[in-house]
Amino acid sequence: MVQTVLIYSMGEVIGDGLIKLPFIAGLRAAFPEARITWCAAKGETVYAGPLKGVVAGYVDEILTTGPTGAGTLDVLPWVKPFGGRTFDLVIDTQENLRRSLVARRAAPKGGKGLFVSAAAQARKPGWPAAVVDRLGRLLALATDGAGAPRPLVLTNPDALAAAKALLPDGPTYIGLAPGAGGQDKRWPLDRYLDLARRLEASSRKAVFFFGPDEATDAQAAREAVPSALFPEKDRTDGHAAVNGPLLAIALAGRLTAAIANDAGPGHMLAAGGAPLLSLQKDHRKAAKFRPAARRLELLVAEDYGQDMAALPPEVVEAALLRLIAGEP
Repeated sequence: MVQTVLIYSMGEVIGDGLIKLPFIAGLRAAFPEARITWCAAKGETVYAGPLKGVVAGYVDEILTTGPTGAGTLDVLPWVKPFGGRTFDLVIDTQENLRRSLVARRAAPKGGKGLFVSAAAQARKPGWPAAVVDRLGRLLALATDGAGAPRPLVLTNPDALAAAKALLPDGPTYIGLAPGAGGQDKRWPLDRYLDLARRLEASSRKAVFFFGPDEATDAQAAREAVPSALFPEKDRTDGHAAVNGPLLAIALAGRLTAAIANDAGPGHMLAAGGAPLLSLQKDHRKAAKFRPAARRLELLVAEDYGQDMAALPPEVVEAALLRLIAGEP
């Protein structure tokens, strides 16, 4: 019986951490009684920060200190990585062979522990391009094919209560996240605003998600679509401590569908369970960083022209309406 699990990674920024959430949910489902330790070998992971409340109940321990394989000398035989601890199951999610040798030492010798390595799998034919699929392959190997990624279910009662207060039962809520880290990854804001107006005219409720650095765009959206909702800013729920990614993920669970660019908000909406229309700039990144949504429509600007503005509004709206209707 697997009682202890070590997941070995180099660390997670917000996008990585969000993409990996279905893997974490599938891992907990496969080993409901195990103690799960997450090692961020380079010392930083959002699971110890902005996503700490999201993975509560899924990950029991975050390991970031001591020899963990990030150092060049950690591979030396007299070094004791992970404080000399061993685990019944070790899943190495990174693809560097030297570091994989360090991770392997956390699995007991003599067949008493199981070690699954992305570093080894990446050198075999058929290794998936998408991060979410790679993690799914590792989970399947660790469970004889029984385990698979699944939607993460929030257990934080305050987050769930905040989301229900901000988006109460009744309307058909459609999320729109027009932002992205780079302007070249953004479908034009005026296209989002036109889409929001059409949603409102069809008796659906447009729900905007903007980041803290997007105040100008948020104000433009308020002026263009005054009937739309901005639940992250217009707080009436009494749970002020619930904010950031935790609130966005909780709100996503109240949406019938959502649309977002290739950026963190899209991954948050996917993590929360919203059927997602993802607007991508090119096929290379779309293949590797595909959002882990339970239902996904993917449109790539490269198929229509040179930039995000090439995505036709009518094509985008048709894809979103398919998600709203629940069409496969």
